[in-house]
This record gives sequence, C-alpha cells and structure tokens, in this order.
Amino acid sequence: MSINALQSKLYLILKPSDERNHHGMWFDWFLIVLILANVVAVILETMPEYQATYEEQFRIFEIISVAIFTIEYVFRVWTCVLEPQSTKAPESQAKQRFKFVLRPMSVVDLLAILPFYLSVFIAIDLRVLRLFRLVRLFKLGRYSRAMQTLQTVIAREFRVIVAALGVLMITMVIAATVMYHLERYAQPEHFGTIPDALWWSVVTLSTVGYGDVVPVTTAGKLFAGFAVLVGVALFALPAGILASSFMEQMALRRDSFRQRVLELLNDGHLSLGDLDQLEHVRQSLGLDKEEAALLIKSLNTQREVLKPKS
Repeated sequence: MSINALQSKLYLILKPSDERNHHGMWFDWFLIVLILANVVAVILETMPEYQATYEEQFRIFEIISVAIFTIEYVFRVWTCVLEPQSTKAPESQAKQRFKFVLRPMSVVDLLAILPFYLSVFIAIDLRVLRLFRLVRLFKLGRYSRAMQTLQTVIAREFRVIVAALGVLMITMVIAATVMYHLERYAQPEHFGTIPDALWWSVVTLSTVGYGDVVPVTTAGKLFAGFAVLVGVALFALPAGILASSFMEQMALRRDSFRQRVLELLNDGHLSLGDLDQLEHVRQSLGLDKEEAALLIKSLNTQREVLKPKS
C-alpha cells in the first residue's frame, strides 16, 4: 500500500463516521469505550483500596491509553490535509496542519496526552495530572452531534454570553458592596470586607442558598430578598440565550434538510440513490430518523397535492 493510499484510508477511519463507514464506526466506538475507561480509572485511583491493590495495572493502562491517543493525534494531524478546503485559494499542507492543531477539538486531543509527557521531565503533582486526564472526557464531543451543536451555539453566541456574564459579575460586586455596608457591624466575621461579602453575593444571586451566611438586620434581609429576585432573572439570561440559539440552530438544520429534499423532488419522485443521499445529509445534520422521515413524507404529500392534474 502506498503512502497516499494509507493516508486516505486513515482519513476515512478517523473522520466522523456514518453507518456506511464500518471501519470508522468501529474505531469511534473503540475510542469512546477507551475514554470512558480512562474516566473510570481516574475515579478508582482516588479510592485507597483500589490504588494500593492495582497501582501497577493503573500505570500500565495509562501508558497504553496515552500511546493510543498519541497515535490518534499524530494521524489526525497527518491526514487533515485531505479535508475539503473552504477557501478558494489552495493552502499549503503546513498551513492546513497549523490551522488544524488550533481547532478546539485538536487542543483537547493535545491536552489529553501532554500532561503525561510533561510528567516525564517535570515533577507534577499527581492530583493535577489526574485533573488533566479528565480532559479526555471532552474528546467525546467529537462523537456526539448534540455536543457539536452546543459548541456551535456557544461559539455563535459567545459575545452575548460574555456580556450577560459581565452584567452578572457587576451585579455581584454591587450586591456585595451594599451588603457590606448593611451588615459589617452586625456580622464582621462574614461581612467585614467586600471580598467576604462576595461569597454571600454569589450564593444568593445564584439562588443556591447554602444558608451558611445570612443577613440579620432588617435592611439586610430586605436587600437580600431583592437580590434573590434579581439573581433569578440574571442567571436565567445566559440559559435563555443558549436555549433560543439552540432551537434556532436546529430549525436551520431542518430547513437545510427540507431544501435538499425539495431539490431531489424536482423530477417528481425520490429514487434509491436520492434516499441514500438524504440519509447521509440527515446524519451530517444530526436529525432524528423519524423527524427526517416525517419531513420527507410531508413534502412528498404536498408536492402530490399541488401537482397539476392531467
């Protein structure tokens, strides 16, 4: 097998698979199981009875996992030049690979293996290393359409979300400052400084309400009630933005699928080849089979009704 043929084969295996790409599908499932096994191993290592008994097995499993993830990362960087380019002017392979390694999922892939290699040369606290190993859980985002949609939504609404969080932070500081002036003499141990009052502000505005720090003065209680109402509104704002954008993104995907169905219905019917194309489009858009089938049936029925009778 030539180098180019090997590169093409690896690209097909590593790219997001569908039901027709059996090798890619099995490889995806293998990585999903390996990632979940790594998370379980990290959890079990924190239990003294398992750590003492299976310390060597945990170490061997970590080495094998890092080796597999490293090979996967290297092959992804090597084969990324086969991806269709969106720019009109062709880019060099070096530039394509540079852009690829800067992608969010590529950064996650790198962070999943980098701490292990750093620990070989630098003394790193095992607790910190264990924390970075949990980054591997984010690799599952490559195999989940829902998580990919959420990533798209967050990237699309990033500025709006940052603005909402900025308003929330300002409100927290203002609430802590007000409560500092209202409660500092009554509870100097909890509200003696504005940074101390910030803990109450965070817990109250988030409506968590641990109850470890509560106002005791009348003015403080009245302000706390007002702060809770403000917190409900402000903390719901980012969630509302994400939910609205998520629904809009799904509507755009349905519209894209509907448009493709209409294009294929131009000749009056859907052939087996057309249905195969639509299945591929459905998978790429992350739509449910039932939802796609209902759209096809609805559009086909509308076309039959609107067809001029001879």
